[in-house]
Order: sequence, then structure tokens, then C-alpha cells
Amino acid sequence: MRCAIRLHFPASNNPAEYEALDNGLHMAIELGIKRLDVRADSRLIIDQVMKESTCHDPKMDAYCKAVRRLEEKFDGLELNHVLRKYNEATDALAKMASEWAMVLPDVFVSDHYKPSVDYKDDGGSDQPPSDSGPDPKVSTA
Repeated sequence: MRCAIRLHFPASNNPAEYEALDNGLHMAIELGIKRLDVRADSRLIIDQVMKESTCHDPKMDAYCKAVRRLEEKFDGLELNHVLRKYNEATDALAKMASEWAMVLPDVFVSDHYKPSVDYKDDGGSDQPPSDSGPDPKVSTA
């Protein structure tokens, strides 16, 4: 399954990587997947989740806690680093979503209008990210 997540809120690279991971884990849970091997090209994100690196930023800490809470929903969850040059398919999906390019027919796209974590408090939830809701730019009146 190929999916892309479009973020309709400001997010730098690391929060965007965490959004993709968090949303991907929620999708896997909803599909009933119990064992998952996640491959990502962000060494920082993987190291933070695997507790090989600490989170110094409250936002990153909130995302990391949210992802860690999801670990218990799986019988096996592995996160492995893949060099970006070997992660071309994922990179192409991310580029397509960020540039608002034409979506291929076999790609599921999910639009999100707010971060999946609230980093002002404890940061995160083990609840699925709230659906994107209506596009705030579209009037219903």
C-alpha cells in the first residue's frame, strides 16, 4: 500500500518525519497489522524512538512519546535506518505530497490540518490522528 500525507500546517523536516511515522503506525494498527518493519531515512527519528538519542526539543519529545506509546499495539515493531538514496519510492511520495503534484491512482492521500501531537502538554496520544476534517478554505455556507 502506498500512501502520502499532506500537512496543511507549518512543519520542518523532523516533525514531518514524525507525522509520517505516527500516521503510518496508526494505519497499520487499523489494518490489524501485528508485526511491522519500518524503514526510514531519518537517523535522528529512529535513534530517538529506539532510545539511542535523547529529544532536547519539546515538540520532538512529544512526537517520540506518541510513537513509543504505539509500540505496545504491535507484537513486533522494528525501526531501521535506510539511506535516502535507497529509499527513493518513499522520497518520491513525500515530494509528491509536499509539492501538491498529481496523485497517482494507486496512492492513498490523507490531508492533515493540525499536528497529531499536542506538544504544549505531555505530547501525543495513542488515539489515531484526528481526520483532517473539512478544508478550512472551503466554505460550507
